[in-house]
Amino acid sequence: MSDLHAIANTLGGLSAIGQPVVVAARGGKLTTQDVLAALDEFSECVRYLNTRRNAGAVLSLNQEADVQDAIYLILRPWIPDLIAETPTDRVGNRYSIRDFLSKSLRLVVEAKYVRDKDHGRAISKEMHDDIEVYRHNPFCDTILFFVYDPDSFIPDQRELRRTIEQSRVYDGKPLACKLIVKP
Repeated sequence: MSDLHAIANTLGGLSAIGQPVVVAARGGKLTTQDVLAALDEFSECVRYLNTRRNAGAVLSLNQEADVQDAIYLILRPWIPDLIAETPTDRVGNRYSIRDFLSKSLRLVVEAKYVRDKDHGRAISKEMHDDIEVYRHNPFCDTILFFVYDPDSFIPDQRELRRTIEQSRVYDGKPLACKLIVKP
C-alpha cells in the first residue's frame, strides 16, 4: 500500500482519493458482467418510471438520445468514470462518437435505437463499423452494444448475436463484444 493510501485510510476511509475504485453493488470490484446485469434491467426501470401512481418522471424512448439518457441514469451511480459522448480519433475518413466510455473498466457502451425495418436489417453493419473503430482504442477491451428495438424490427436476433459476440483479436489484442437487445 502506498504512503498516500495509508494516510488516506488513516483519515477516515478517504482512500478513494488516492485511487478510484469502481465497486459493484455486492461489494467487490465492478466487472463487465455487472454492467450487463444492470442493463438487463433496462425494461424494468423504464416500466417503473412510466407506470408510477403519481405524476413523476416519464421516460419516452423515441430516439437514440433517449436510450442513451436512460443508460446513463442506470450506470452512472456505479461507474464514476463513465464519460458520455466523447469523439474518438479519426479512423479512415470518419469520426465516431462513442456513447459512453469507462477507462477503469476498459469498456465502451454503444446504444442503438432501431427506428424502422430498414434500420433493423442494417444494424449489424452499423455495429461492425463501430467494432472497426473501437478496435484501435487503447482504452477499450470490451464493447457492449445495447440495442433498443421497441417494434422488433431486427429480423434475426440470434444471428445478430452470433456475428457480434464472436471472439476477436486485433494485432494480438483481444476485443470482446457483448450484445443486449431490449424491446
